[in-house]
Amino acid sequence: MSRRPVLHLTTGLPGVGKTTLARRLEREGNALRLTPDEWMQPLFGDSDAGGKRDILEGRFIWVAYRALLAGADVVLDFGCWSPEERYAQRAIAALADADFELHYLQMPESERRSRAARRWQITPGETFEMTAADHDRFLASYQPPTEEELAGTTVPDPPSPWSTWTAWAANRWPTLPDLGHDESAESRQHS
Repeated sequence: MSRRPVLHLTTGLPGVGKTTLARRLEREGNALRLTPDEWMQPLFGDSDAGGKRDILEGRFIWVAYRALLAGADVVLDFGCWSPEERYAQRAIAALADADFELHYLQMPESERRSRAARRWQITPGETFEMTAADHDRFLASYQPPTEEELAGTTVPDPPSPWSTWTAWAANRWPTLPDLGHDESAESRQHS
């Protein structure tokens, strides 16, 4: 019996150790790791660069899907701050016939902010400086996973007007096609 590939998704606020965990998962599982911060700084010199992060993340998700189809494990080191983003990733893993593991990291807020500041000082080429106002905004925006979401027992229907999570994801990340209508997925279903 062959082993199913795994899509690992890290979630949590900056400084909690997502990239450290992602690197460990990459090494231990010989997985493809996709970390937007490591690409945004060298390509654009900014963490968002006028919406380019969403563009990059959409392509990363597409690459992750293709790698899962090829049987490789993938680590998406994104954060995914909303449950909708995480449900969409779970649906994409299912579409690729892959397992899904959500890795939720958290720590006391003062320690998290201190670690994020220290990371900026040590590896400025891999991350971005964050002000206290940035951290306040991040904390207000982040929606931690519920116990039910972490257990993976149920996935709600996507928000209206989308009929599938892959359609929702294609709207959320502008460079991600609706993988539910991907030609290779359709050809697998008809074979």
